[in-house]
Amino acid sequence: MGGNTFGNIYKLTSFGESHGAAVGGIIDGCPAGLSIDMDFIQNELDRRRPGQSDITTSRSEKDSIEFLSGIYDGKSLGTPIAFIIRNKDTRSSDYDNLKDIFRPSHADYTYQKKYGIRDHRGGGRSSARETVARVVAGAIAKLILAKDNIEVIAYVSQVGDVILEKHYTKPDLSNIENNIVRCPDQNVAEQMVKIIEEVKKQGDSIGGTITCIAKNVPAGLGEPVFDKLQAELGKAILSINAVKGFEYGSGFSAAQMKGSEHNDEFFTDNDRVRTKTNHSGGIQGGISNGEDIYFRAAFKPVATINKEQNTINSQNQEVVIKPEGRHDPCVVPRAVPIVEAMTAMVLADYLLLRRCDI
Repeated sequence: MGGNTFGNIYKLTSFGESHGAAVGGIIDGCPAGLSIDMDFIQNELDRRRPGQSDITTSRSEKDSIEFLSGIYDGKSLGTPIAFIIRNKDTRSSDYDNLKDIFRPSHADYTYQKKYGIRDHRGGGRSSARETVARVVAGAIAKLILAKDNIEVIAYVSQVGDVILEKHYTKPDLSNIENNIVRCPDQNVAEQMVKIIEEVKKQGDSIGGTITCIAKNVPAGLGEPVFDKLQAELGKAILSINAVKGFEYGSGFSAAQMKGSEHNDEFFTDNDRVRTKTNHSGGIQGGISNGEDIYFRAAFKPVATINKEQNTINSQNQEVVIKPEGRHDPCVVPRAVPIVEAMTAMVLADYLLLRRCDI
């Protein structure tokens, strides 16, 4: 199986399955001498972990991290950083009746066709359990970025038809962690929680949108043509389980605008080049221009629902299923730190690439 490594200089190779002994990863390219804040890394994992509220899966994993190499006396050695997070609360028997069945909108059928074998327990490698490794690598990437005062912040901006209409510059982003849905507007957050609770009672699921902002990104990150910064961000975000759409800056709304409306005019502010507007989303020609980078990612409803559905089994026979197991009625609250992690990894990678160019 290919496709388990992400990055150019700052790289993550992840491993593990949902119901295996552990999930983990190897981070290569982390500069030597970086102070590794273990409490910060664990806090990032806690933001992603299952069982953190009534609107997430009831699977209870502490997600305690064990570093195996690459760190000594609280600092990175510049050698590969290996880590594992053991799976503690697996209930594989919940999936016994699904061993030969292809669940709708899951990777069961495609994995079986590609590899001829699959781990049916919780989706195996296709499970979002894999993203725990991304959060660790993203946390260390954030520590790299912090040395240059670069900050990555994401929040839930939509659940179903409940939308936070405010431009990303308007909400008080310090409120993101003050509610279980991770929306910076408390009134909108309460509506989001309500709709998630309703679909959960119905045995159903619902999708949503996450907005992400990267602040203080210097001008000059990114490569032209095929390795544009927005292309790498798009790849990173679209690689996250359940993501169905990615747009940066003005996104699809640009199709409705005139050039005179969309162009970001330049001006100088204390000798710093700025733009009066930021429809470009902080990226022009595939290279950061020094303004905020911002984008939105759309997540589909979780595919596993507690309702009867029609499907087929491995013998191509039509069957009806009603899956058991523990699953999120809406994935976006727990996906916030994953979106941040992938964004931080891309920016750290390009920051290190730029240093190599100098």
